[in-house]
Amino acid sequence: MNDRFTLAVTGQSLIKHDIRDIPAPAFREVQSLLREADLSFTNFEGTILGTHGGWPLKGSFFGCSDAAVLDTLQAIGFRALSLSNNHAFDLGPSGVLSTLEEVEKRDFLHAGLGRDHTEASRARTATIRGRRVAIVAMDGGPGPDFMYAADADDNRPGRPGVNRLRLSQVIEVDETAFDQIQAIRDKVGYTAIDLTNDSQPDDPPRLAPESEIGISRAVFRRSERFGRSVKIDEADLARNLASIAAAAEDGSLVVAYLHHHHWASDWYQVPGWVSGVAKRCIDAGAHMFVSHGAPVLQPIEIYRRRPIFYSLGNFIFHVRSEKSTWTAPEVWESVVSVCSFGTDHRLIEITLHPVIIGGDASLTDGVLERRLAPHLAVGESAERILRRFSEQSARFGVNIELSGDVGVIRF
Repeated sequence: MNDRFTLAVTGQSLIKHDIRDIPAPAFREVQSLLREADLSFTNFEGTILGTHGGWPLKGSFFGCSDAAVLDTLQAIGFRALSLSNNHAFDLGPSGVLSTLEEVEKRDFLHAGLGRDHTEASRARTATIRGRRVAIVAMDGGPGPDFMYAADADDNRPGRPGVNRLRLSQVIEVDETAFDQIQAIRDKVGYTAIDLTNDSQPDDPPRLAPESEIGISRAVFRRSERFGRSVKIDEADLARNLASIAAAAEDGSLVVAYLHHHHWASDWYQVPGWVSGVAKRCIDAGAHMFVSHGAPVLQPIEIYRRRPIFYSLGNFIFHVRSEKSTWTAPEVWESVVSVCSFGTDHRLIEITLHPVIIGGDASLTDGVLERRLAPHLAVGESAERILRRFSEQSARFGVNIELSGDVGVIRF
């Protein structure tokens, strides 16, 4: 095993176009960063339209790509992918099978998608330049139940899909509001079993006052205040933590990955439940926690000398930007984080290289054709991105030193 191993992690890659031939020097510099690392990792935010076909399962936010985009990611320098995200099932099980087929054909280290539940939730491992590396990747939705992988049983076949971390929105309401919701539910005869179109009888009589009511995808909780939070399915979390622990016990450098859209009202803020999940992943043995979903760069935290990237925002983001949601400059800015580990997987240093999708000019014109590839940021732009990231991360006790156009975290 080499004394030093570098792992580069980036924002998510929602890629629909082959960008290998873009000649911009600042894009070439980003590629050099990724190729020089021992391993570079991103989330492939999409699904492949391939030999298994498929049909769109979404409306305006549907997306699929030709397999050539995987060649693009590989040429840029990526060798490891998460496949667990809200776009992985846009073509249904057929798209899952095509994506797996094309990813495996190119020998990516990948995780989070499978032909059944067992395969989707498995830690995937590879030996990279003498270092054993493992990835456990999960998606927290929200998404329909049928997008998540299932194992076969005596009565039904297995279902290709995504590795799930089931999360439920919890809406806290006061006593008066809770009683009103309860009364409405009871008057219309609304039960969880009715929603599943199951032939079984209604729920049994309730013998004690309820503290929670489940309606559709929301859980209403009796409380002294109004608020919103997230409820984590402990069985799902335990299963993923077990995969992390097994990989760590096998001697791997373990990356735990989570994709989710359960953002805070202010998407620049880190929800408390994400911090809890991240730290439990590290307690189970993960050497790094990486998350995407919120389309902006969020802080880094160091826990037990292991990095938590709460959101690395976007690295490649091939969406039309006329919609007001995507006009904020921060949507198009992020960092490439290069983490250096010692022989015992001990974190030595992190260097942070700011990037702007399309470069400085793209922040004002908003034309997709000029926002196809990430450019290394320099000068005032680099300082702006790094200072914002440094100020956010300082709230978690992390000191980022600015050295020219690069941020550094030393240990």
